[in-house]
Amino acid sequence: MGEVLRRYWMPALLSEEMPEADCAPVRVRLLGEDLIAFRDTDGRIGVLDRFCPHRRVDLFFGRNEECGLRCVYHGWKFDVSGNVLDMPAEPANSPMRDEVKIKSYPAMEWGGLIWVYMGDPDHMPDRPPELEWGLVPSTHRNIQKRLQENNYAQGVEGGIDSSHVGILHSLLSPREPGRGFRERQQAIDPRLSFLAQDTAPKFFVRPSDYGMLIGARRKASEEEFYWRITQFLAPFYTMIAPRSPEGPIAGHAWVPIDDYNTWTFTMYWSPDRPLREFEGLDSAKVNVPVLDDGSFKPVHNRSNNYGIDRAMQRDKNSTGIIGIGLQDSAIQETMGPIVDRSREMLGSGDAAIVAWRKLMLALADELESTGKLHQPLQPEIYRVRSAGIVLPRGVDFADGARERMTVA
Repeated sequence: MGEVLRRYWMPALLSEEMPEADCAPVRVRLLGEDLIAFRDTDGRIGVLDRFCPHRRVDLFFGRNEECGLRCVYHGWKFDVSGNVLDMPAEPANSPMRDEVKIKSYPAMEWGGLIWVYMGDPDHMPDRPPELEWGLVPSTHRNIQKRLQENNYAQGVEGGIDSSHVGILHSLLSPREPGRGFRERQQAIDPRLSFLAQDTAPKFFVRPSDYGMLIGARRKASEEEFYWRITQFLAPFYTMIAPRSPEGPIAGHAWVPIDDYNTWTFTMYWSPDRPLREFEGLDSAKVNVPVLDDGSFKPVHNRSNNYGIDRAMQRDKNSTGIIGIGLQDSAIQETMGPIVDRSREMLGSGDAAIVAWRKLMLALADELESTGKLHQPLQPEIYRVRSAGIVLPRGVDFADGARERMTVA
């Protein structure tokens, strides 16, 4: 599966982590590799092996200056392509300068993120997938990042699992005699009461050029269904249905650090207007607070039980944990870093999960048998949206929501 992932441009850093030329280098770990990223004097981005090939010194401590990153031990200096620019401890005529090259990966900045390509150079796409949050003005998007200590698959599967939304993320009405948990459940938004009223949606999964279109159908009235339509976009992107037609859209990138850890990028965006115009969508309110040590580890995490408040759990929400993102992290991490799926007992609400696993295995088979993957080379096919919509019974969800799911 690692070879599949390497055929795609992958989000690695927020642009703000390297805000200017010659700023401090940043440690990066992706697909089990320890790397160092830097923005050189001309603004170009380099992503190199984190350890100098001379004596394996950590280049995090290097000097970023004069269009290169210099190891502070013996002064070896590298450009963004991994070429040696200087070896001050070697004779001027040493052949090593031309012979030595540090491992490097192509990198680019797009849509508020730093992207890295770690695959076969002969199959490198011209640009990252054209997800809509990368196409809108910077004022129309908000991108956040946090560390999750679990395999990326657990994050993706949470992102396409619509059946948990009305349960895990539900609010509770005040306690009253004779009213149990299910009677007290309320949707996180009063406009989406269908999520709490119908907690067993019927799933419809359609294959697409970019991955999968997933429709979760709930009863809205005797004549209508509420469709929560989510997108899976290969290899690890998910999109969440907006709470209202005019509201912002949200999505995730679940980027593998290694087998046991994931960078979770969360994107909020509006195609039409700046996010500041939406009440409650300033970064302080939507963000999962993270530690300020550069780790992006949530302040509330496994070590402190995610800040669970049992009184809150009894009286206000189903988990006692504040925030949808942190509720998801708590569930996904405490499954264990990698889950033994042979011990699962899947039900009808897991149709999208089963389809996703088959899709990823099919991509691995496609790459092994043909040496190619079609999706990375067609970034334009990622121009889609998710949707939440009430439709008359008998109307196909993909047809009824087509206009809302199309990016101009």
